[in-house]
Parts: sequence; C-alpha cells; structure tokens
Amino acid sequence: MNVQKQIDEYITSQAEPKRSDMQELHRVILRVKPGCKLWFLDGKDDKGKTVSNPNIGYGFYTIKYADGKTREFYQIGLSANTTGISVYILGIDDKTYLAKTYGKTLGKASVTGYCIKFKNLKDINIDILEEAIRYGFEVSK
Repeated sequence: MNVQKQIDEYITSQAEPKRSDMQELHRVILRVKPGCKLWFLDGKDDKGKTVSNPNIGYGFYTIKYADGKTREFYQIGLSANTTGISVYILGIDDKTYLAKTYGKTLGKASVTGYCIKFKNLKDINIDILEEAIRYGFEVSK
C-alpha cells in the first residue's frame, strides 16, 4: 500500500472532530512544504508489537547520533493520541525553543522540547502553529 493511501486511511479512521482537524493539519503542512516526502509509521516495531501511536511524517532530514551513526527521518510529525493531536517538530537543538517562542501565543496547547499537543484545532491559533511548522522545516535541513 502506498504512503498516501496509508495516511488517508489513518486520518479517516479517526472519530470526529479529530478526523477533520487532522485533515486540516495535513493540508496546512502540505501547503507549507508542497511536494515534501511523506512518511507513515504504523507504530509497530520489527516484531509487530505496538510501541507508539501511528504517525504521519513530512519532509526529510538526517538524524546524527553521538556514536556517529545516522538515520533518515521526517522533520514534522502528526499523530492522534487519546486526548487529541500531537505535532512533532524534530531537529531543533534548543529543547526550550518551541515553548519559549510559541507557547504563550499558541492557545490551549502543551508544548515540550519537540511536541505541541492539543485537544482540538479550535483551541489553538492555527497561524502560530503554521509558523512553528515552517520553522521546523527550515531548522532541520
């Protein structure tokens, strides 16, 4: 199954209003970075055991580990969770940057080192989230 079909099935499997919110976020991210590489991770490890929520990835960058190894991964992630939606912005060295820069103006969202979590899209300022996503694509090239 191709990645776009997996993404579509994942989004449509969500209950409303999460489904509509995720469809809108998917559109926003693709508007910010049209033609970016798409990823779909089903949340299962090599043995088929569930280890995380499924997530959609956008963009591409190379993670560099301390031991010198590298791994290809996405820049922006989108995932449904039990309480709402998480947007992951990877590749930011300063783990306080998101909270300091966007935390106060985002609305009703929890902001950690690389994750912005919220219940509904209506609870946050989508323009500020889009600005954070745009930053994520720029910083993790």
